[in-house]
Amino acid sequence: MIVIPMKEGENIERALKKFKRKFEKTGVIKELRGRQVYKKPSVKRREEKLHAIYVQAMQQAED
Repeated sequence: MIVIPMKEGENIERALKKFKRKFEKTGVIKELRGRQVYKKPSVKRREEKLHAIYVQAMQQAED
């Protein structure tokens, strides 16, 4: 459960923005979208491998 502590007199819009940010970081929506369609384990591994290669290339380009 996500808890957003609000300070006295804090704007509700700011609290809502904090909630949305925390909710996005939990990855709930991403997981739900992923569960809508079955993916074979081999396809998942292939995608993870491609993502790892991409991230590694981006880190090397940064250096």
